[in-house]
Amino acid sequence: MDPTTKRRIGATGLEVTVFGFGAAPIGGFRATIPEAQATATVEAAVAAGVGFFDTSPFYGYGRSELRLGAALRAVPRDNYVLSTKIGRVMRPMKPGERIEGLRPNGLPFAPRFDYTYDGVMRSLEHSYLRLGLNRIDIVFIHDVDLWSLNDPAMVDRHFAEVMDGGYRALDELRRAGTIAAIGCGLNESEMCARFARAGDFDCMLLAGRYTLLEQGALSDFMPLAEQKNISVVIGGPYNSGILTGNVGADSKYDYAAAPAPIVEKARRLEAVCARHGVALPTAAIQFPLAHPTVAAVIPGALSPAEVEANAGHLRAPIPAALWDELRHEGLIDPAAPVPVAAA
Repeated sequence: MDPTTKRRIGATGLEVTVFGFGAAPIGGFRATIPEAQATATVEAAVAAGVGFFDTSPFYGYGRSELRLGAALRAVPRDNYVLSTKIGRVMRPMKPGERIEGLRPNGLPFAPRFDYTYDGVMRSLEHSYLRLGLNRIDIVFIHDVDLWSLNDPAMVDRHFAEVMDGGYRALDELRRAGTIAAIGCGLNESEMCARFARAGDFDCMLLAGRYTLLEQGALSDFMPLAEQKNISVVIGGPYNSGILTGNVGADSKYDYAAAPAPIVEKARRLEAVCARHGVALPTAAIQFPLAHPTVAAVIPGALSPAEVEANAGHLRAPIPAALWDELRHEGLIDPAAPVPVAAA
């Protein structure tokens, strides 16, 4: 698969490369990354033909947007599509202030949930300043799901708040041409479907829920997305690391230690891939792109080498027999589309 192939976002005029760049890792939450390394990683993505970059104010409490914008500033603006997110507004912390629950390695800013009309406008104003760019193409409503909030009542409260306020702000900006597309960045396919039924969205960024390891979204969301012409962007195609290969008891899944049944399934997936001479991450990054609603996959990267490895996995050939065996072994949903092997 050519990583520079472009696909359209919904009914908009936007086209993104199937190989995108998720800028969460360069925010520094999960690893300390020097400034120069973060810049070199983004530059490697540009060199690899990436034309779609995704970030958020939440990643590194502003650091991801700052680093991504600085690295992209010399790239002609029409050469890429840029997305960021709303839902949290950052405030500078006072000297010596300590707040329970803040993630380590972020900038000294405290996030506060705000899905109101004014909160969304304020968040975007801050994002423009951090990025140092005057155009944001796609804006995603971020983390209105149980996975992130761990409280059904809070999910319902934020859902109502954003649909009554923040969504109106985004829709106005879209109609004015200030932004080209709106969507949601979520960790649950059920919430993608709930938002899709409640508003007019161009795309959904679904993290970790339509991958080689799990395809639950096939039943509750993907048919709806196809029906409503909503493009899907796949975040976390490696399920937080377990699908990068060498699966073991210490492999990560959903940013934590993988449960034993998940490890066992990933090992079986890797064994089938090995029998066909295919690396597990090669199958993992290509698999979601076979679905007609999927516009792009946006794996993160900590280094230029990881960007280049991801590009290589996309280009690598996969025999049709691999997908046949995965289906036969019950390791992927029989209804899931699979990539077509080149003739």
